Amino acid sequence: MADDLTFVSEGATLRGRFYPASASGQRPVVVMAHGFSAVAAQLEPQARAFAAAGFHVFAYDHAGFGASDGEPRQEVDPARQLRGYRDAVGFVRTLPAVHPARVALWGSSFSGGHVLQAAALDPRVSCVISQAPFISGSALLALREDHDEFVSALFAERESRQAGAPATMIPVTAPDGGVAALPGDDGHAYFARTGGATWRNEVTLSSFEAVRGYEPGWWIAQVAPRPLLMIVATDDTVTPTAHAEAAFARAGEPRKLIHVPGGHFDVYQGAGFDQAVGETIAWLRRHLG
Repeated sequence: MADDLTFVSEGATLRGRFYPASASGQRPVVVMAHGFSAVAAQLEPQARAFAAAGFHVFAYDHAGFGASDGEPRQEVDPARQLRGYRDAVGFVRTLPAVHPARVALWGSSFSGGHVLQAAALDPRVSCVISQAPFISGSALLALREDHDEFVSALFAERESRQAGAPATMIPVTAPDGGVAALPGDDGHAYFARTGGATWRNEVTLSSFEAVRGYEPGWWIAQVAPRPLLMIVATDDTVTPTAHAEAAFARAGEPRKLIHVPGGHFDVYQGAGFDQAVGETIAWLRRHLG
């Protein structure tokens, strides 16, 4: 039975669900948040699996997304989301059922980058799982064929909003050939199937200005000596496999790299999901007990 809980981060009430461990007594906890423009409800399959394995789980929505408060809505702000992770750690450490010295961070896609930087800066974190991680905004946007035109559009949007115009919204997903933040049939099908009532298929164009300057991979070496498990899809083009592998090479011990066959969304379904969850549970048992 999961409980709806709230905490405050920088004046905004953030909402999530606490999934109690199957075992009794004070237990380790896994703090989870969603990726780019997603919602925490999409993480329920992972959360329930980790809870069944004996770990408390707290999964929450970032400010401005899903059930959480915060303005502007649907705007990805990496720095704010990082601080939200830190406040979530502080919150779960106050819960009587949680062992305050056994806190793991789990993140996937955009939040897979968050947990690298958050853990590097937060000595309260004991263990890190980074799945299909976002590593470098500058490197990712450099892959766009329309890079220069897109950057110009971002600064035109900044000037427009500075003059008082409303934010330009773009779809998060669209089928192949459609204009979206995450174009392609795989992502469109995944979000359509899992998004639920609190997910909205839109994100601000200005989000990409913040994404362009976000470099969580720079921090990976400072995660050590906390144990780091990185799970990557072999053919990921959303958060490129090569970016993750290069970052992992800079990580300190203890560390482990797992490859899941397929693309970005294969870590969330089918055999890829089972492999990722199984490896995560084994890592948590090894390093959190």
